[in-house]
Amino acid sequence: MGRFCQICGRGALTSVSRSHSNIATKRRQYLNLQKTVYQGKRVKACARCIKSQTKIKK
Repeated sequence: MGRFCQICGRGALTSVSRSHSNIATKRRQYLNLQKTVYQGKRVKACARCIKSQTKIKK
């Protein structure tokens, strides 16, 4: 399993880290992945999907 949401398919983003001298260094912004139970299966889901699934259930 990679670092992506198994519900919506979102993955990591690439961004730039800036130093004091404004030198750009590439880095990755990872999702807030958490293990949860979705439709009876244990999956890695991002926090956005977990929040939206609890709203749908209500």
